[in-house]
Amino acid sequence: MVTVDLKVHVPSFLILFIINYSFFICNSLALDIGSWDLACEFNNMDHHTELNGTDRLIVRRGQPFTVSLSLRSGSYQPGTHQLRITADTGKQPMEEYGTRAVFGLSDVIDNTHWSAVVTSPPADTITLSICSAPDAPIGRYILTLDSQIQFELILLFNPWCPRDAVYMDSKDKLEEYVLAQDGIIYRGDAKYPVPLPWYFGQFEDSILDICLRILDVNPKYQRNPGKDCSGRRNPVYVTRVLSAMVNSNDRDNGVLVGCWKNSFEDGISPMSWKGSVNILRNWNSTSCMSVRYGQCWVFAAVACTVSRALGIPCRVVTNYLSAHDTNTNLVIERYYDEKGQLLNSTRDMIWNYHCWVESWMTRPDLKAGFDGWQASDPTPQEKSEGVYCCGPVPLQAIKEGELTLKYDAPFVFAEVNADLETYLKYKDGSMKRLYDKSKVGQKISTKSVGSDQREDITHLYKYAEGSDEEREVFQKANHQNKLLKQQDNTGLHITIKVSAEMRKGCDFDVFALVTNSTSVDKKCRLVFASRAVAYDGTIGQECGFKDLLNVELPPGGERKVPLRLNYSKYCNAITQDNLIRLGALLIDYSTRDAILDMRTIVLENPEICIRILGEPKVNRRLAAEVTLQNPLSEPLEACCFSIEGANLTGNKPITEMIPTRVEPGQEVKAKIYFTPTHCGVRKLLVDFNSDKLGHVKGFRNVIIGK
Repeated sequence: MVTVDLKVHVPSFLILFIINYSFFICNSLALDIGSWDLACEFNNMDHHTELNGTDRLIVRRGQPFTVSLSLRSGSYQPGTHQLRITADTGKQPMEEYGTRAVFGLSDVIDNTHWSAVVTSPPADTITLSICSAPDAPIGRYILTLDSQIQFELILLFNPWCPRDAVYMDSKDKLEEYVLAQDGIIYRGDAKYPVPLPWYFGQFEDSILDICLRILDVNPKYQRNPGKDCSGRRNPVYVTRVLSAMVNSNDRDNGVLVGCWKNSFEDGISPMSWKGSVNILRNWNSTSCMSVRYGQCWVFAAVACTVSRALGIPCRVVTNYLSAHDTNTNLVIERYYDEKGQLLNSTRDMIWNYHCWVESWMTRPDLKAGFDGWQASDPTPQEKSEGVYCCGPVPLQAIKEGELTLKYDAPFVFAEVNADLETYLKYKDGSMKRLYDKSKVGQKISTKSVGSDQREDITHLYKYAEGSDEEREVFQKANHQNKLLKQQDNTGLHITIKVSAEMRKGCDFDVFALVTNSTSVDKKCRLVFASRAVAYDGTIGQECGFKDLLNVELPPGGERKVPLRLNYSKYCNAITQDNLIRLGALLIDYSTRDAILDMRTIVLENPEICIRILGEPKVNRRLAAEVTLQNPLSEPLEACCFSIEGANLTGNKPITEMIPTRVEPGQEVKAKIYFTPTHCGVRKLLVDFNSDKLGHVKGFRNVIIGK
């Protein structure tokens, strides 16, 4: 045996520290803990999570919570007793990943990292205040105290905490973007936005667990659980994961399958959904089988629900005339023949509207000036880094044309700024560019804070049209098409005018107003067409057509040409979106110049009248009397009403079938009972469905008393 004598010089201060520390350890006694109380009701109220229930501990990061410990023997003595606490999250908790924290008792709470302090005087019952780090990963945690006891908690983002990346300094906005369980999403058209009530339901039973399961099912977690859980400290990372997981195009057990056809026989029509709760529960109850079907507003609404559930302030926004630019050239080209028919075969599209979400957070990964609202899009359109997801990207980056900033700035910039190039293809094969007044990115909308009014947020995405700032942005983004002056008008003008009321089931006229502002006579051809259109821009069947070969206009002359749209023709052409695309093409025979005006109209559904019978109070049975009049010239069959609402209908829709058919002009009425479980202002969402009218939506705010 070889003995090696190692002589190492140890500084005297280090020896003194080791001696003192050893003395402290030897003289520190472990607490003899008998039982504990997590004070779930108090803590959850304090952390704005009580709507999730008070039967378990759900807290927000960076904010202290209280635990009471009862000792079996002795009493707590400061300086004598010590407590070692371990907080673990994920499958492979490690301190270097931030998924494990080990800490003891301090004199005061340190809100920059995990810490604990005793707040009660010496006794056999201890009140312990524990604070998580404001950048701790969110998710399920196990806390271990001195290897004696363990308890579980769920940790969420904390927009009330100034040190959290999602901090929002406005009580009203926190109420709207984190706590509100219902809201409004805008559909329809830029000239006629249609409000769609939506039940987000982020605090309903089981929804938080489902949202955490979505994070655990995502492929990044499956590949590397430790790294993925570590990434959950960052709302940018979590938002990007959600953008991918709300859709299922990557065959990753995502929540929803998209479908933009007119048939949904093997699933549920996107128009049938009134809220996110049933979608998420269906996904969860079928072992994460993707739910059929969703379209953009459904994808966005589900992403909003999950974000709010996890503590990220979030809202759904709608961009009217939204470009889908597949080749990133910021140009959408459209080709028409002389009959006004669209000839495009490209994947580039102009959607009548498109919905995505905005989430509120800081962006420490980017240069200064890009905190705040971040756009992300869970609707599967194009791949980003090999996955169907989009964002988050700062709205300020889109407004300033900073297209190199993460994530997917060029795609979102194109959605609100792409240029339209429209060409007329003549029979002889020649082409000429049309003068087209259409502009991408109009009336970007979201629900206002604290009211049901629409808020126009276009200014957050772009500068005023024609301003110097707009031109600077286009130069920075190398958007050459926008920098070129739009070709001068030929002196001929065409504008589509519509009737004041265009109700589904009625016959009505639309008009092409043609004027000649030149000093010479003009002889023109006018093609006035109408076709059904889906909200994503897909053109359907013809609804009405007129081709006038000899339209003569004297100098300064004007002519108003009507086009009749008959219900008998458009009834079987339109989709569930109730949209008809009008196009008026004017061709000057003398110059072969052409101008085009296009407009999309929304057919109005009948209104649902909603009356609340009884005094609205918590746990008191109420009735909603719902009435609708059949506006069609034919009977309705297979009719039913259904209602749903956060804390109103027991976490599920309540449906009332109508046993008889509803004749033309006849009123259909139902009385549906429900029992509120929480006080405050609640939205009661109503849906009427039938074989010919489709889904008709309505809502009423109900003030529930205690």
